[in-house]
Amino acid sequence: MGLDPHLLFRDIDTGRGLVVAVSGGGDSLALLLLLHDHLSRHDPAARLLAVTVDHGLRPESAAEARQVASLCAAHGIAHETAVWRGTKPRTGLGAAAREARYGLLADAAARFGADIVLAGHTRDDQAETLAMRAARGEGAGLAGMAAATLFDSRIWIVRPLLGLRRHALRDRLAARGVPWIDDPTNEDPAFERARVRRALSEEEVEALAQRAQSEGTARQALAGAAALLVDRFAARPAPGLLRLDHALFGDAVDRKAAILALRALLASAGGTPHLPDAARVGALHARLVAGERLRATLSRAVVDARRDGVYLRREARDLPTVALAGGGLIWDGRHRVAVRAGAEGWTVAPLGRERADEMCPAAAAGVPRSLARAALAAEPALFADERPATDAEAAAHGISVVPAVAPFARFLPGFDLALAAALGRLLGAPALPAAPWKHHIDAEA
Repeated sequence: MGLDPHLLFRDIDTGRGLVVAVSGGGDSLALLLLLHDHLSRHDPAARLLAVTVDHGLRPESAAEARQVASLCAAHGIAHETAVWRGTKPRTGLGAAAREARYGLLADAAARFGADIVLAGHTRDDQAETLAMRAARGEGAGLAGMAAATLFDSRIWIVRPLLGLRRHALRDRLAARGVPWIDDPTNEDPAFERARVRRALSEEEVEALAQRAQSEGTARQALAGAAALLVDRFAARPAPGLLRLDHALFGDAVDRKAAILALRALLASAGGTPHLPDAARVGALHARLVAGERLRATLSRAVVDARRDGVYLRREARDLPTVALAGGGLIWDGRHRVAVRAGAEGWTVAPLGRERADEMCPAAAAGVPRSLARAALAAEPALFADERPATDAEAAAHGISVVPAVAPFARFLPGFDLALAAALGRLLGAPALPAAPWKHHIDAEA
């Protein structure tokens, strides 16, 4: 892929407003200026905002943000700095910083009226990511970063530079006389990515990047096949309860697609942020193929194989009670709670067995009452000052609860879009935002 801005950005839907994450490093600055060139020539009416996230982890970060702001002002580009405030965790800092960064970018995009954030990840970043994941034995992760990832079911993170090398972007900046900031952590051997970056040869970067593209294509195809199986063989006969047709485990169904579908359904029923272990689900799949009648627990989901189908529901332990605050939250990984007005004194908690027993109908689409009741007991309920709240009270306070699609509620790589959409249809979740492309999700999404 060349450095022609039109080729890089022509498929992105610029009519929805664009936000660019700009740290001041060479990759993100090149992305911003290339996009600015493209919009100036082909779409001057498009709205563009550069956002610099200041994590507050280095003393230089505030000055670097000001440097980016000055460059943007010189080019007539709107800019804002988003600061990660509050106490930083002592462990898991990298993951927390990543979560905070995307959250701040998403909030900035929402204020700007956009749902696309462009990030400057390059072919080198892709190779480094693949090398680190391969060292950890991450199977599906070997597809690398997707060209587009949906964050929090509301903002698309788009990576248009995945086909470009880092040195080509910096050569372009140098030719234009644009300085960039070198983050010292990129060379610090205390960080895994810095060690991998130093160790990879040019040939290895190219080989890993090509492997990521191939794995991504295969992953998207498998997810599409699994989505068809979810649509065909899974149903939701009662709140919180999934029923899988025994035909899903028949000889005529592709085994790899069926296992992926089962992994996704288990994660959805259990509300886990990741797919369950492939080997464990493969062993469960083999027992179901053999026609065993069983009851087991995996990824917080109860698996109950009966004569009329295989039932999945959330197990009745570790169900949270959470106080509501402005903006909302994802409850138990399975439901998104939105708060648009005051929520003082409000909590969301499991419905519980007693209320489920009162509310559960004698039968739900032919489901045994005991199964429907157990599933309903693990569903969320709203409480105002510790008493059950009515739907009218919740609506008056701007509080709503809708299904979320675990394990994709926070990060949905474009590879898995078809599978997530199928799960959303099954669960009755809101439709996903439109893809960030003008006409299609391309093959590398």
